[in-house]
Amino acid sequence: MNDVRDALDLPSPGPHSVPSASTAAAAFQALADEHLDAAYRLARIILRDQAEAQDAVHDAFVQAWRKWSTLREPDRFEAWFDRILVNACKDRLRRASRIVARDISAELDVATPDPYARTHERDVIEQALATLSPDHRVVVALRFDRDLTADEIARRLDIPVGTVHSRLHYALRKMHDVIDHAPEGATR
Repeated sequence: MNDVRDALDLPSPGPHSVPSASTAAAAFQALADEHLDAAYRLARIILRDQAEAQDAVHDAFVQAWRKWSTLREPDRFEAWFDRILVNACKDRLRRASRIVARDISAELDVATPDPYARTHERDVIEQALATLSPDHRVVVALRFDRDLTADEIARRLDIPVGTVHSRLHYALRKMHDVIDHAPEGATR
């Protein structure tokens, strides 16, 4: 959406304009509905667990609703919400005692209509992603799932752009190492 405010019929912000509760709820509902699938995909990439991803998305939407009044620019909802979602995912990763890599291809058949879910390349890439630290996984997910530039990632995560480049470099190098050592026939 180019101009979320116009599309949602929100009044222009002014010193005396306070949106009603029903208008705010309708605006939030419309934005949440629009971003739900992308939010789940991002959480799924970061957390690698269907239930954890669903819970993280739920927690993020609850948190976003609670902080809805702090969103100053509705057309920046995606960036604002991504930051809330990434923090919810990182909290879940921190709470986990350990990360266990497991085959999720059967879950992908049910969860998403992904025609490549059974390919060896996808399995190897998922295994490579599982070896990354949470910070590296978040940067890779934002870069390649959301197709954000390093500058956009830096703004969303509130880190220097050099840190984004560094994390991408080391994450991709580690993923290449894992992929290069995958069993024959699993790649290319």
